[in-house]
Amino acid sequence: MKEHQPVAIIGAGLGGLTLARVLHTHGIPAVVHEAEGARGIRAQGGMLDIHEESGQAALRAAGLLDGFRALVHPGGEAVRVLDRHGRVHWEEADDGTGGRPEVDRGRLRDLLLDSLPEGTVRWGHKVAGARPLGDGRHEVTLADGSAFTTGLLVGADGAWSRVRPLLSPALPAYAGVSFVEADLYDADVRHPASAAVVGGGMLFALGGGRGFLAHRETDGSLHVYAAARIAEDWLDSVDFSDAGTAAAAVLRRFDGWDESLTALVADADGPLVPRKLHALPADHRWERVPGVTLLGDAAHLMSPFAGEGANLAMLDGAELGGALAAHGDDTEKALAAYEQDLFPRSGAKAAESAASLELLLGSGDPVGQLIALWSGPGERAGTPSG
Repeated sequence: MKEHQPVAIIGAGLGGLTLARVLHTHGIPAVVHEAEGARGIRAQGGMLDIHEESGQAALRAAGLLDGFRALVHPGGEAVRVLDRHGRVHWEEADDGTGGRPEVDRGRLRDLLLDSLPEGTVRWGHKVAGARPLGDGRHEVTLADGSAFTTGLLVGADGAWSRVRPLLSPALPAYAGVSFVEADLYDADVRHPASAAVVGGGMLFALGGGRGFLAHRETDGSLHVYAAARIAEDWLDSVDFSDAGTAAAAVLRRFDGWDESLTALVADADGPLVPRKLHALPADHRWERVPGVTLLGDAAHLMSPFAGEGANLAMLDGAELGGALAAHGDDTEKALAAYEQDLFPRSGAKAAESAASLELLLGSGDPVGQLIALWSGPGERAGTPSG
C-alpha cells in the first residue's frame, strides 16, 4: 500500500523549506522531497540580498528573523558601478541602514533546514512525474519507481518543475542572456587587485550588452558573473572542461575591456560554470486545479536582474503556509486565496526583472541609466540570485 502524505512539497530550496517551516510553526506536518542525495552535497550558490518586504517578511513569519540577522554579511550592501574601461561612475558604502542585507545562500538554507523536525526532508527523492487521482488527491512517482499519494501537492521544484504540467503547459524560454560564473578564493591575499575592483559588496561593470557582475562573499572569496546578450547556442560551442580554453573563449567577447575587469575571469580559481538564463512569461498563471499549486521558480521563473527570485520564493512559501493555517480543513479556499495574491505579485516582479535585464544589458547607456535609477525613487537592481 502506498504511503499517503497530507502535504507533499517537491523541492528543498528556500521556498519549499520556508513553506515547511511555516506549516510546522502552525502544527501542520509536511514532507519535503528533494532530488539531491544528501544535505551539503552541492554548493548552494553565492550571496543573496534579502529584501525587507519579501524575504525578510517570510523569515519573520517563519520565526527565523533573528537567526537571519546573525548571518548578515556586514558591508555587503556596498556597491560600485564601472564602465568597460574600468572607470568608477558610482560608489556607495554600506552604512548598515539599507533594507536588503546580504547573506550567504547556503547558510540561509541551513537556517531553514535546522528549523525543521528530523526527517521532514527526504533526500534522494527525485520526482519523475505526478498524476491526479480525483478529489484533489495526487499520486507522485519517484525516479526509483516508488510512489506515494498526497492530499496537497506543492511544486517548489524550480525552473523545470515536474509538477507544473498538472497546472500549466508553459515552459521556460531563453531570455537572451548567458552567464559564465567564476570564483576567486581568498581574494584579499591571492587576488588583491580584483578584490579592490569589486570592493566590499557588489560590482556592476557594464557596456554594449555585456558586463561583469560580482559580489564579495562571507568567506573572502569573489563570485563573478560574466554576462552577455548572445545566441542561445553560444555556450554549447565552448569547451568548459578546460578552464584556460573556456576563459579565452569567454574573454573574446570582452575584447577591449580593461584588464582589471577581464582578470575576474582570467584569474579564476577552479572551473568556469556556464549558465543560460530562462524565464516564464511574466503573466504566467493557471486555473485553479484541486489539490495542487506552485511556488518560486516553478510558478514564476524570471531573470535574476532585480534580485527577486529567492525573495519571492520565500514569500510564496510563507504566504501559502499562512493561508493553509488560516483556512483549516478548507484547502481549496486556502489555495485560491494564495494564488489570488500570487499572480499579480509575481507578474509585477517578473516585469521589473525583465526591465532590469534590458537596462543592464540593453543597447543604451547602462551605467548612466543605472545611476539615474538609483538616484531616484526606483528599486535597486540586484546581483543574480536565481
